[in-house]
Amino acid sequence: MGKWSLHGMSVLRSLEEKIAGLVEGTFGRVFRSEVRPVELARKLAKEMDEHRTVSVSRTYVPNEYVVWLSPQDRQRYEGVEQSVIDELGAYLLEHARRERLALVSRPQIEFRTDERLALGEFGIQARLVQPDEAAAGGAAAREAHEARPADMGHTMVYSTSDRHQSALEQVGSGAGVSRRRAIVVLGGKRLVVPPGGALIGRSRECDIVIDDSNVSRRHAEISPSGQSWLIQDLGSTNGVRVNGRQVDGPHPLESGDRVEIGTVDVRFEVE
Repeated sequence: MGKWSLHGMSVLRSLEEKIAGLVEGTFGRVFRSEVRPVELARKLAKEMDEHRTVSVSRTYVPNEYVVWLSPQDRQRYEGVEQSVIDELGAYLLEHARRERLALVSRPQIEFRTDERLALGEFGIQARLVQPDEAAAGGAAAREAHEARPADMGHTMVYSTSDRHQSALEQVGSGAGVSRRRAIVVLGGKRLVVPPGGALIGRSRECDIVIDDSNVSRRHAEISPSGQSWLIQDLGSTNGVRVNGRQVDGPHPLESGDRVEIGTVDVRFEVE
């Protein structure tokens, strides 16, 4: 697996204005279907935005991020990892300033390897971590601590194709999330959804296989979210509907929901 160098060039070059160019530029040629810095930048900013917490006078966002990469993707960054991290941190700092979001410290980013991730998949764990109160100004740190939501710190896993996005339990922490067991009822059969979620489709590689021509090979995914569950269409041909309504993006599921996978009806239950 080849390596790449900066050649004196900033990894993301002028942050926002160069991101689109990177896709077709140096990184696009080197990374192909692997994880590119531009994709990391976009998803890091997305995680920052989605974990906003409004306090009395400020809107706080996470200041620490762990990026989980597959072994193959992590090897791609050998020799330039810190330069990439520095540029991603600068990008997040600029994004926070532009959106008027409060940080209790400069964004800190760390790369780690997760053997469970496939090539092109990456996870992001966003956390609001308090610095020493004396160094942080005391009152601001206490205010951010009081505003911090309980679920901050879970990991979002993405693929570079944008077809696969699932909320997982915190990677590497060993901390579990207490939730009831999910069941998919299909053709009279009760199929248990694994704790980490289930891929649904026609392919034999899926966790829940539906042998129907109107179902795509990788059609949808059910994934855990806190103490509940979500379903998301993975770019299927015939779509996903919950109780007759088309699903666009992650959609919450409740026990008793009727789910249409293409033209196949299933029922979602929790117990």
